[in-house]
Amino acid sequence: MSEITVIKCDPFGREVFRWKAKVLERGEQEILVEAHFGLENHFMGNIPLEPGDRFVESYYSEHWYNIYEVHSRDNDQLKCWYCNLSYPAEIGKYKVTFRDLALDLLIHPDGKQELLDEDEFEALTIPLGDQAKALSELENLKKDFHERLAK
Repeated sequence: MSEITVIKCDPFGREVFRWKAKVLERGEQEILVEAHFGLENHFMGNIPLEPGDRFVESYYSEHWYNIYEVHSRDNDQLKCWYCNLSYPAEIGKYKVTFRDLALDLLIHPDGKQELLDEDEFEALTIPLGDQAKALSELENLKKDFHERLAK
């Protein structure tokens, strides 16, 4: 499998962070990659992240979000899904770039959903149409996960 660089930017395109990932699957409008958490202990909501946790990351060029499936470094148990609201990803041959919109949806393995960083999203100075599109995509994402986990 090939390696790719993932670049997280702020809503205005300024780079915030980058990491290397392994390409698992690639389609016309999406890419699935695997990466390992490389920072010190951190939390997503109340979910602890530890160095070495495995992330299976989905990026889309036609959706206003990306999805991280997070697995424990110790036993590969699913910890959560973490969904970043963002502008559609730019997927290239050697890199994926996304502009994060601060609003996040955390989904626990039992299906419980938590919305994170609403105040940061509301404080962004982005066009109202972009804000509305992101919120519409959020509702679709919440519904999709509810249906997927209800089965």
